[in-house]
Amino acid sequence: AALAKLLPAVFARHEAHLLHWLDSAPQTNEIRRSAGLILAASLLASRFPGLPLQLSELGASAGLNLQFDHYAMALEGRRFGPGEGIAAPLLTLAPDWQGDLPPQVPYTVAEARGVDLNPLRSDAREDMLRLRSYIWADQPDRMARLEAALKGAVPPVDRGDAAEWLEARLAAPATGRLHLVYHTIAWQYFPETTKARCEAALARAGAAASPAAPLARLSMEDDGQRPGAALRLTAWPGGEERLLARIDFHGRWLQRV
Repeated sequence: AALAKLLPAVFARHEAHLLHWLDSAPQTNEIRRSAGLILAASLLASRFPGLPLQLSELGASAGLNLQFDHYAMALEGRRFGPGEGIAAPLLTLAPDWQGDLPPQVPYTVAEARGVDLNPLRSDAREDMLRLRSYIWADQPDRMARLEAALKGAVPPVDRGDAAEWLEARLAAPATGRLHLVYHTIAWQYFPETTKARCEAALARAGAAASPAAPLARLSMEDDGQRPGAALRLTAWPGGEERLLARIDFHGRWLQRV
């Protein structure tokens, strides 16, 4: 009761600071979603052997899932990732996994970059306070993963509109690389015009893709079905789309389909 009486006075004193934290939508940058990225990267490496990945993430927040090649995943006594040349993973994911395991095919990342309307910089104190504030106090395991991920060399995240950024990223084929474009629980926040331009850019780039410069799109988004979200992978040349799995919104579990 005493605390309830104090809250109005505290808010009045710090109103400007508190309202500033509401200037943008929450950004959890949930690292466990990388389980779906590791699955997709393993499947793509199996289909396009020898080609390093070029990563483009839409709605990347702080960019922590752009370094999924530095995360390992432990399933049924086997380890998946990270790629060659990485001495030790920053962290190890252990989702509740049902169904076929990923192929144990090594993959490497040649270049990674993301975009966000409000990117959170890992070297900015206030940004990291914001990121930590979105982790619930009764989930220390999430905080431990965040702190481990922040020890990596986080790839750059540009401030900007996803459509304009993606159009530039896809302007020319990435010859000698497999260009993977992905978004995890971000698409629903994009304006319809942004979605349409992104789809058009992907279609154009897909038409120009070749075995020497393939393109893929991974989508982990709410499709109105349950349980969880749909994990879908589209690859060019060809443009066929596969539903890989249903996955928990925070990556706690994954069910292959």
